[in-house]
Amino acid sequence: MLELLLKIGAFLVAIIVLVTVHEFGHFWVARRVGVKVLRFSIGFGRPLLSWRRRGDPTEYMIAAIPLGGYVKMLDEREEPVADAELKWAFNRQSLWKRSAIVAAGPAANFLFALVIYWLLLMAGQSGLKPEVGEVPQASIAAEAGFQSGDMVLDVGGRATPTWGDVWMATLAEGMGDDDLSIRVRRPDGSEQERVLDGNLLAELEPGRGFLEAIGLQRASPPVPPVIGEVLDGKPASAAGLETGDRVLRIDGVEIDDWQQLVSAIQSSPGKELELVIDRDGTQRTLVIQPETVEADGERVGRIGAGVRYPDELWAEQEVWVRYGPLEAAVEATRRVIDVSLLTLQIVGKMLIGAASVDNISSPIGIADTAGQTASYGLASFVQFLALLSVSLGLINLFPIPVLDGGHLLYFAIEGVIGRPLSEAVQQQGQRVGIVLLISLMTLAFYVDIARLLG
Repeated sequence: MLELLLKIGAFLVAIIVLVTVHEFGHFWVARRVGVKVLRFSIGFGRPLLSWRRRGDPTEYMIAAIPLGGYVKMLDEREEPVADAELKWAFNRQSLWKRSAIVAAGPAANFLFALVIYWLLLMAGQSGLKPEVGEVPQASIAAEAGFQSGDMVLDVGGRATPTWGDVWMATLAEGMGDDDLSIRVRRPDGSEQERVLDGNLLAELEPGRGFLEAIGLQRASPPVPPVIGEVLDGKPASAAGLETGDRVLRIDGVEIDDWQQLVSAIQSSPGKELELVIDRDGTQRTLVIQPETVEADGERVGRIGAGVRYPDELWAEQEVWVRYGPLEAAVEATRRVIDVSLLTLQIVGKMLIGAASVDNISSPIGIADTAGQTASYGLASFVQFLALLSVSLGLINLFPIPVLDGGHLLYFAIEGVIGRPLSEAVQQQGQRVGIVLLISLMTLAFYVDIARLLG
């Protein structure tokens, strides 16, 4: 129950913050270019709270449905406008002013993400050492000469102080079909170059599993098979497993590390297993039956238990990275650009069927991720906000009527033909845009629900 409340709370905070940032962009520019703003609303539907400031014509409102917001401006197309106020109407403004107002929402989202990344990079962030673990035979990484123990120094000339930087740099620099050069340091101190085949990289689906598809995984020292988390209603809880239990044997086979435990569970979907555990120095025997779930097209077993990482293990693997103000600004800008280009690449590949629709998320998936990042701490949650803000800004620029990008498309056509499109054409475009958005949202909900149901 607490986990669900955390997800809902984190989701609401994320949506309210990002919508406020987006709408404030429209609001701020509209006021600066002389357009009268009638209402600034966070949320839709019935007003929960509204107020006005003395001398300010704008009504500020918080509404019941927090899944968006809007800025209502004086506009003859929506309601009659007094002659004395026509100069403040949105539709009476020059093309560049209207374009600036519409573009300001997405721009505010990009700027918000940039500031977050800049502050986090100056404050310092922890990550995991960029050390390569076991390299599968016949993988792209193996063909490039990668070996276990390689410490990645840079990817395509971009420094990679953490494994997360390796992932992002490899995605960003490997977007085309050019070969990708990666510089590594061997355990003996020598530096070598590994070159990934660009043609092979182009065939891979971008996303979270990109490095694994290449054959690169982070080196991870053996983790003791100690239970760190037990989920309610799952086989681990039903069998009586508790936090702190150390698994000694499964069906008589000695268990030395967590990965061995995971492999034994995953390979036994629906099968009863006998676990011998150590609890506070006393050995106990439990019987557990892993549930069967679908993962990457295969049926695997899961018990609903998480690992406990020893503090000293984290200390050995952790690195701390901090940038100066100027370096942080450059790196923050690069991150915003990387996320934007990666999002566009994934969307493009989904449109031609070269990438899975699993890459999209509905509010269900966003809430799940928001809750997870919030549970990791404020820095992780704020970083998630930056990522989501970039995505929100980018999606709003798509040339779909009803989105900001659709309005900008109308303005671009107006600039070419010298007059606005007719109301009938714009309304028809709005209908098409609504159908597209509903279809996309339906697909996103389906993907997230299917993911939750396994």
